[in-house]
Amino acid sequence: MDAPFGTCDVPAGGEALFHQERALVEALRNGEEAAYELLISRYQAPIYNLVYRLVNDPADASDVTQEVFLKVFRSIRDFRGQSSLKTWLYRIAVNEAHNQRRWCTRHRKKEVGLDASSEEGGRSYQERLSDPGRSPYEEAWNEEKHAMIEQALQTINPAFRAVVVLRDIEDLSYEEISSVLQVSLGTVKSRILRGREALRKALAERLEHDAAPDLAPQTVE
Repeated sequence: MDAPFGTCDVPAGGEALFHQERALVEALRNGEEAAYELLISRYQAPIYNLVYRLVNDPADASDVTQEVFLKVFRSIRDFRGQSSLKTWLYRIAVNEAHNQRRWCTRHRKKEVGLDASSEEGGRSYQERLSDPGRSPYEEAWNEEKHAMIEQALQTINPAFRAVVVLRDIEDLSYEEISSVLQVSLGTVKSRILRGREALRKALAERLEHDAAPDLAPQTVE
C-alpha cells in the first residue's frame, strides 16, 4: 500500500499549491509520463544550479542532476509528504553532490572553475542577479563581483557552503534547510553565521584593498 501523503508541511503558496503537488506526486507514483516531464521541466534547472555550486564542475553537476532524478523516480513511492516535494528533491541533490565530492577527493584533483554559467541547466547566479538598469560599467563590476562570490564559495567548508547556498541563493527558509540537511534549526543558524563570515573573509582576500561586499546581516533572526 502506498505511503499516505502527509499534511504537516503545506508548501508556501497555500492549499492550491499543496494540492497541485499532491496530484503531481500521485501521477508520478502511477508512472505517468507527463508527470515525469513536468517534474524535470520544473526542477531540472534549480537542481542543476544547486549541485553546480556544491561540486563546481559542469560535467559532474550534469551527471549528479541525472542521478538525482533517477533516484527520485525509483523512490517516489517512499515520499510521504512530510516535507514539500522541493525540500525532498533538494535533500537528495545535496546528498548526491556530497557523495560526488567525496568520490572526487579520493580519485582526482579538480581545478577550481571561475565560469559559473550553466548552458545545460538554467541561469547562473550572475544572470539571476543581473540588473538590466545598470550601466555597462556597473554591470561589468556586478558580474565580476558575482564571479568572485562563486569562486569564494568553493573555498569554504562544504557544510557551510551548503547552508549559504540554500539560504542566500536558493532562498530556502531555516526550517526547509533543516529538513534538507537533516540537522537542527540551531545547527542551521550557526552554520549560516559561520558560513557567511567565512565567505566574507574569502572575498576580502580577493578584493585586497577594496571592501568586501555586505552579503548579509551579522545576526540570524
